[in-house]
Amino acid sequence: MTHWILWTLFALVAALVGVALFFFVVTQGALKVRASRSGPGERAAHVYPVYSNPILIRIVDFQPVISAILLGQYGALVSIITERIRRMDLTGQTVLITSCAFGDVIPRVVRAATAAGARRVQMTDIVAEELAHARRKLQDATIELEYLDEDATAMTMADERVAVNVMFFLLHEIPSWQQDRVLGEAARVLAPGGVLFVADFHRPEAGALRALSWLYFKVFEPFGLALWDLGDPVRRLQSLSALQCERVTRTLGNFQVVVATKPRAP
Repeated sequence: MTHWILWTLFALVAALVGVALFFFVVTQGALKVRASRSGPGERAAHVYPVYSNPILIRIVDFQPVISAILLGQYGALVSIITERIRRMDLTGQTVLITSCAFGDVIPRVVRAATAAGARRVQMTDIVAEELAHARRKLQDATIELEYLDEDATAMTMADERVAVNVMFFLLHEIPSWQQDRVLGEAARVLAPGGVLFVADFHRPEAGALRALSWLYFKVFEPFGLALWDLGDPVRRLQSLSALQCERVTRTLGNFQVVVATKPRAP
């Protein structure tokens, strides 16, 4: 019996280590190799292979895996956004999803936008494979869909064009020195009275969880630590564009959804 327990524990630890190594290889490890060979250069230099390689995208974009990464809170975080969208009157208007995301957030946002009467949903990303992957998820959608090659730090879209802008776990993937530009662009394309949803990590309240989160960021997502203090999206949005912000947190503050409304002209 003792041997069985030891072997089970060993297998569990080995599996966890293997998963951690896999994600390091397809995230930070790959970026370090890329930087040593060619330098930062292109606009997508910060994008992990797990988000740009079509094979890796299909392997990793598995709902139980994505939910586990967000400690079982994925569905609840998406629901905060979609339930708010469903209550809005979006008749004839446009909803924007800034950067594609794994899991079922894109289909759920599209369904919510359709229920709210929106005319069109636009999806932007700098990775063609991500847009193609999103297209596969939306084959049954009944609303007009548009897939745009856009850089979140420098959108070509005209000012004040969308009623809703959804940014789901994008900000922590962006180099900290560009996060202001991403939020500034997100606010710029938002119409007066429009709503920006920013879901992402947050500084945990509990010390032990904060220490684990800090370690996770250091190994896998170093840009995420900027969200804990000076890079707090609420602070940034209020200073950049005076949006009216409210914040919902989950899991002892480990995750957040910021709901930012652009004031209407007086």
